[in-house]
Amino acid sequence: MLKVHLIAVIFSLTTVFLFAPDCKAETKTWIVVDTTHLHLKVIQNDNVQLLLENISIGRYGASKHRMKGSNQTPIGTFRIAWVKPDSRFYRFFGFNYPNREAADLALAENRISLEVWQTIIDAIERNGIPPQDTPLGGYLGIHGLGKGDLTIHATYNWTNGCIALTNDQIDMLSYWLKPGMRVEIY
Repeated sequence: MLKVHLIAVIFSLTTVFLFAPDCKAETKTWIVVDTTHLHLKVIQNDNVQLLLENISIGRYGASKHRMKGSNQTPIGTFRIAWVKPDSRFYRFFGFNYPNREAADLALAENRISLEVWQTIIDAIERNGIPPQDTPLGGYLGIHGLGKGDLTIHATYNWTNGCIALTNDQIDMLSYWLKPGMRVEIY
């Protein structure tokens, strides 16, 4: 009798997990930044959940070949590595830049030494934040304006390589941003 009851319980649980209408795959959410049209999208399950326009990027545009002091926004796929809820730019969501892709390309182009490359890779392999003081630069992410000038933000790309939003926009985006979230910049 116990064997029959156990089989019935297993069958019932299997049926619930396989056919329950509320069972869904894990939600996939990421950020896409278009540096040409200056907008940022939150994508969830391939649907746009939030569109933020009139963002600002690095004052000298965007590049896969970004270096410290170039004032360019890095092109590539990054992750939110840390969050600083109170910063001079209101809120700051830091990237895991330089990531392996940026480090590999810089090494191949002789923009960094093998020693610098290894330092970056060691941090990545330890699941840490890559060093922020290499020739590739660092301290890049998505942030607000803080007490910055809204007119300048609306008129110019003004950052040192970050993606800047108005404080209201970063408030809207903060709802979605989580450490580990993918950010695609193109």
